[in-house]
Amino acid sequence: MTLVLALMLAQAIAAQARPDSFADLAQKISPAVVNITTSTVVAQGTGPSPIVPEGSPFEDFFEQFRNRQGEGDRPRRSSALGSGFVISEDGFVVTNNHVIESADEIVIEFFSGETLPAEVIGTDPKTDIALLKVKADKPLPFVSFGDSDTARVGDWVLAMGNPLGQGFSLSAGIVSARNRALSGTYDDYIQTDAAINRGNSGGPLFNLDGEVVGVNTAILSPTGGSIGIGFSMASNVVKRVVDQLQEFGETRRGWLGVRIQDVTDDVAEAMGLEKAAGALVTDVPEGPAADAGMLAGDVILSFDGKDVADTRSLVRQVGNTEVGKAVRVLVFRDGKTTTLKITLGRREDAEAAIPVAQPGGESQEPAEKTMLGLTLSPLNDELRAQLELDSNASGLVVTDVDNLSEAYEKGLRAGDLITEAGQQKVAAISDLDDRIAEAREAGRKSLLLLVRRAGEPRFVALGIEE
Repeated sequence: MTLVLALMLAQAIAAQARPDSFADLAQKISPAVVNITTSTVVAQGTGPSPIVPEGSPFEDFFEQFRNRQGEGDRPRRSSALGSGFVISEDGFVVTNNHVIESADEIVIEFFSGETLPAEVIGTDPKTDIALLKVKADKPLPFVSFGDSDTARVGDWVLAMGNPLGQGFSLSAGIVSARNRALSGTYDDYIQTDAAINRGNSGGPLFNLDGEVVGVNTAILSPTGGSIGIGFSMASNVVKRVVDQLQEFGETRRGWLGVRIQDVTDDVAEAMGLEKAAGALVTDVPEGPAADAGMLAGDVILSFDGKDVADTRSLVRQVGNTEVGKAVRVLVFRDGKTTTLKITLGRREDAEAAIPVAQPGGESQEPAEKTMLGLTLSPLNDELRAQLELDSNASGLVVTDVDNLSEAYEKGLRAGDLITEAGQQKVAAISDLDDRIAEAREAGRKSLLLLVRRAGEPRFVALGIEE
């Protein structure tokens, strides 16, 4: 019993321990952190200059002023500063893509003061990561990636880099939040209050074991300086990107070949789903998913054995899966689940893929009808021409929307094309009447519509209670 109490006391003391100093850790990791200087030749006139009307008496004056300043029509060289870190003894360096983008020359400065030129191995604008390489005549000190998924809110972290061009600098803080998304498809940022400023971009965020758990990328600030809201791309994302850049010189992300949207509560109710989760397929262009039999209106519940929470999680799961891998995808369709086996393609090869138009017949009904807050008309040749639709397009055209209706609140506008209702094609107003009647008979409170605008599909659930 005494031994058990002693162990419990030791654990409690360790849990409350705080570092008296970060000096030993800083001394250990500093040699692997680098300053990055880039230079770019910029054509004359690309910078800000006074606007002077042609023929003005001031035109000659400003021309003489530019010439005295050495500008004239000659190109000038622009410099920028950033940070990075060495990940291997043979000289691979990680930084942000925006630090070295468009650079003609990249120079790496080490903590010792030594400088070496660097070449770009590969970049990934989607995660803002770049991999560089320097040639050194001796093994270089380096740091390793840690597991960012184990970082908890409240953990100590250290940011190191070259803030505001002042040279090597260390700041300490905590993990303020996890899984932040800014604007990118594959964003997974660690938010920290460790001071990050301009010039810190591309530098490492360390845990107390000296492992890199993030790459400092962005700050949120109304002033341009640190206010304690900084963002570091999580190391588990960075490591996958770096491994691919190191092996292939480019990224190779998995591609499913679907367009998707989140499952909202009203969409879940309209489809008979138990909860609002998964990714709702709005379109299936030519590609891996279409080849495997996936359909618009399917809800992807799990991918490769992992539950799908929403569209963001599915995009990341697919992107992180090996190109060419055959995966099992569980979908909800017509009130039951179906498993599809899909061999993934490569996203980079399909970035410009155009969705395949859905065929359908043409309605002969000429009349308009108002329902669900929408004034609808069957699609005809005249409307096809007005909306610039293919000759094989079919559906009901929204010609007007009641400003006080649920449909207006959910974004439907004149010119939208409704191609499906209740996951069945509609070509005539009577088709939509039938779908509404069927949904009411089934006890549903809403009806799921597939709406296309400028070729882009999305699902909208509208209430149908009488």
